[in-house]
Amino acid sequence: MSQTTNVLKLGLPKGSLEKATLDLMARAGFDVRVSDRSYLPQIDDPEIQVVMLRAQEMSRYVELGALDAGLTGQDWIAENGSDVHVVADLIYAKASLSRVRWVLAVPEESNAKKPEDLKNKTVATELVNVTKRYFRDRGVKVHVEFSYGATEIKPGLSEAVEQLLSSDEPADRMVDKRLSDSDASQEVKAGLVDAIVDVTETGSSLRANRLRIVDTIMESNTQLIANKAAWQDEWKRAKIENLALLLQGAINARELVGLKMNVPKKGLDRIVRLLPAEKSPTVSQLADPDWVALEVILPGSQERRLLPELKRAGATGIIVYPLSKVIH
Repeated sequence: MSQTTNVLKLGLPKGSLEKATLDLMARAGFDVRVSDRSYLPQIDDPEIQVVMLRAQEMSRYVELGALDAGLTGQDWIAENGSDVHVVADLIYAKASLSRVRWVLAVPEESNAKKPEDLKNKTVATELVNVTKRYFRDRGVKVHVEFSYGATEIKPGLSEAVEQLLSSDEPADRMVDKRLSDSDASQEVKAGLVDAIVDVTETGSSLRANRLRIVDTIMESNTQLIANKAAWQDEWKRAKIENLALLLQGAINARELVGLKMNVPKKGLDRIVRLLPAEKSPTVSQLADPDWVALEVILPGSQERRLLPELKRAGATGIIVYPLSKVIH
């Protein structure tokens, strides 16, 4: 007779965070295999059932109990007003180990310098409720409309349309003229609205579309969240906490490397002073009483600078190795 096994229903985000999340799960020790034809990936843990959902929807399904836990953005929890338990902040995004920003942006040529300058204007965004609260808190009346994506190409199109309608030139000649300008194809498309609220990691997409940031609406990062009833279940809570520990350990390890070397005792103090250790390095006595083995964890970005210095200081047998997890 088969024994009933506890199962944790875990939501992972589809879309922009999908690749980064699956990579993080792999680093945390979970093999998640996604099929293009199914929302139910395979995972090498019989106690976890994975469901792939859009990050925008995740918190609602966790709140309702359809999922026990899920990974989604702090922004979408705020947008949905979801009543969930936040287990852990996991600082990673689509392209980097950093928080993202939702910013209010306008075309470069716009006269708007601050949010108040957009009174009675139209703002497009996916983050409708958060954006409405932002302007309401400032006493600025705007029309906020939902955007299905490619938000950054929309500001400015109203001006482009007005130019086409008011110009004495034939419309096709006017369009050809605008298309010959730098980024003109974007300008012809852009302008359905006066401003946007969009998410950015680096701001490069906004700059490429000739948009200027007026203000930051909110900062956001990925969070591991749990259904409140599931969090009260002893087994599920332990499973979720274990998952949070492994995921955070994988994030901690992403930009670190391990370093081993043999060091003559007479040069130990000099070499230790070169090392930006997490704490103090581990030092072990070798068979030769005049030598010790030294091991340390350090930022990978410092590796190429340190190795020549360590070699010149007398270290030998230097080994650099990647880390899968670092648990603080």
